[in-house]
This record gives sequence, structure tokens and C-alpha cells, in this order.
Amino acid sequence: MRTEDFNYDLPEELIAQEPAAVRDACRMLVMDRESGELEDRIFRDIEEYLRPGDLLVANETRVMPARLLGAKRGTGGQAEVFLLREVKGEKAKPYLDEALTESANQQAIWEVLVRPGKRLKPGSGAVDFTDKQGNVALSAEVVDWASAKTDAAATGEGQDAEASAAKGERIARLTTTLPSLDEALHAVGHTPLPPYIKNYAGDEELYQTVYSRREASAAAPTAGLHFTPELIERLKANGVRWETVELEVGLDTFRIVDEDDPTKHKMHTEFYTVPQTTVDAINETHAAGGRVIAVGTTSTRSLESAWDPQANGGEGAITARNRDATSLYLLPGSTFHVIDGLITNFHVPKSTLMMLVSAFSSREHIMAAYRHAIESRYRMLSFGDAMFIKPAK
Repeated sequence: MRTEDFNYDLPEELIAQEPAAVRDACRMLVMDRESGELEDRIFRDIEEYLRPGDLLVANETRVMPARLLGAKRGTGGQAEVFLLREVKGEKAKPYLDEALTESANQQAIWEVLVRPGKRLKPGSGAVDFTDKQGNVALSAEVVDWASAKTDAAATGEGQDAEASAAKGERIARLTTTLPSLDEALHAVGHTPLPPYIKNYAGDEELYQTVYSRREASAAAPTAGLHFTPELIERLKANGVRWETVELEVGLDTFRIVDEDDPTKHKMHTEFYTVPQTTVDAINETHAAGGRVIAVGTTSTRSLESAWDPQANGGEGAITARNRDATSLYLLPGSTFHVIDGLITNFHVPKSTLMMLVSAFSSREHIMAAYRHAIESRYRMLSFGDAMFIKPAK
């Protein structure tokens, strides 16, 4: 198995630059998980493929305003800071400003990506971010390189400091004079879009799912973008159950696999929650002969990460999780214990998500489906059309 096996030619003009005018009116390529048989449909037709007693599980995370565009204090040079994950507890203490320790909600330590990396180093001074009135609402100061000592705390794995620096990864202290950092972030921050979406100036809310709740992610769980409140209610009225998980989507969802051998790729760790109510619904659904359909790859990773092979007397079972860490990497040959079907989008060539969907069906079926999608001029990637890998039964 080689990374190149998951590559395909993606015409640039097929990369969707804006969402569908109506969320559930986008196209949907339906593929049988076992046979690979294809059907061209519209997303709202998903109703025809789901039965009473089936269960949809979606990732309810919300994208935070993580992209900060500002200027270096003193020089005015443009600078960008992208929030990745917050550093908390003992690992954050060395970087906190003692003068602000009594105002805990006015400072925080974050792992960030910075641009330009050459000018934003520890000790290089602050970057200020202004609100619409031109007032400085938030400041960021690079206090260290992102390295094993912080990455391990945040993600559960070590990372070479030099490699982190080369990627523009830093540790930054955020401070504000506003009542809270949350207020400051919403005053100056922007919803981050994938790098392949250029110059989108539309409603940023269209990069959020209609059921999103807590802001915790740097990217949207895009398979859920196609659902409308009305569609969800119709599905429920038809006897389809709806439950949620939460996986805090990281920026690595945009990255491709660099290694020639995909098994040598190291997945970054993300935090996920699977409530007991979702666990109960899954068990009840399977016991009654229903099917569990994951809405997106992040929901899939959450549910499969929550599978405990030692539970239930060694027979295995899904168990509730509360912001546990996962670095689950699903490649062809992986076993799926929880989900029976998958609603997803079309993914970046050579990405871990191409490998995940190939693992769920087969590489041959997926590559054939992608060839059909490109020949049929489907809109691709985050703002693009949907794919439903339906259960064979």
C-alpha cells in the first residue's frame, strides 16, 4: 500500500468555492458499500435510503473564530495567527502573565500557526488585532516554539520542535482588556476556511452546521453542512433517530500524507466526546436490527475510537467518552465495529480521509466513484457535494 494509491486528478474548477444555494439541494453520489454500485441523487433524497429505526450520529462541534489577522506592534507589519488548541493546566503556567493571573478570563495560552514565521518568534513582540471600530481588542505574543513539552500536553504525543517551527507552529499568549477572551475573539476573529477556498466573502455561518453547539474546532465537520432543520425533522418524523458526538476538528484535516508509505504517517490527536445517550441509542438500534449511519468522518472516528474491545466480557462494546484523546488512523484493513453507513463529502487527494473511506468500502470502489464524480462534474471538497456510502443491507 502506497500513499499514491489514494491520489486522483482533481480539476481545480471542480473545487467548490461557495456552498450550495440551498443546503440540502446539493448533489449526492450514492454508493453501495459492498458492490460499489452508484446512483446520482440530490441530498434531500437521503430520506429514501433511511429506514424507521435507523440512527444518524453527527458531530455537533462548532468552528471557532480561529483566524486572526493583525499587525505587529511597533512596525505595523501584517501578521496572521491561527488558533490550533488551548494549552491548559501545568503546561500553561510558565507562560502566563503574572500581572493578569487574577483575570483568568482575560488571558490564555494557545498552540498557534503564525505567518510570517520568520518574523514571529519568541521575544519578537506582540501582534495586535483590532475590532471594526479600529480599537485593539486582542493581542498575541509568541512565547515559545511548539515542542514536545506542550504538544504532548495538548495532543498526547511528542513532536520535534524543529519540525513544528518549520510549519509555523508556536506557543502564544493571548491577552485582552475586554471582559473576556471569548468576547475579544468574536470581535476580531474570522471563521477559518480551508486553504483551497479562495476569496469567499459570503456568510461565514454557511460554514457551520445548523446543529452546531460549542465552539471548539478549527474546521467544520463538512458532511453535516447539507442538513437543514426541516430535513432533520422530517427524518425524525419518519422514525429515524438523531444523536450527536463531539470531536474537536484540528487543522490537520487539511493536510495530505507526505510519507510514501501511509502506515508511517502519524495522526495528530484530537479530543472527542461520546455521550451515554448516544451509546444507548447505538446499542438499541443494533439490537432492534437498525443501522447506524455516521454523518462525516469525524463522527466515524469518534464512534470507532469509543469501541472498547475489552468491554462486555471481552466481546467488545462502545463506551461513553468525555473529551478523551484519539489518534485513530483508519486505513484499508481496519475493522469498523460501530457504523454501518457513512455520509461524507469528497476529499483531498492523498489525505487520511481518502484512506478512511477506502477502508470503509474498498479502494477500488472509492476510486471508481471519484472518477464518476469528476466525469459528472460534481462539486468537490468542503463546500462541495455529498457522498453516501450506504449499507449493503
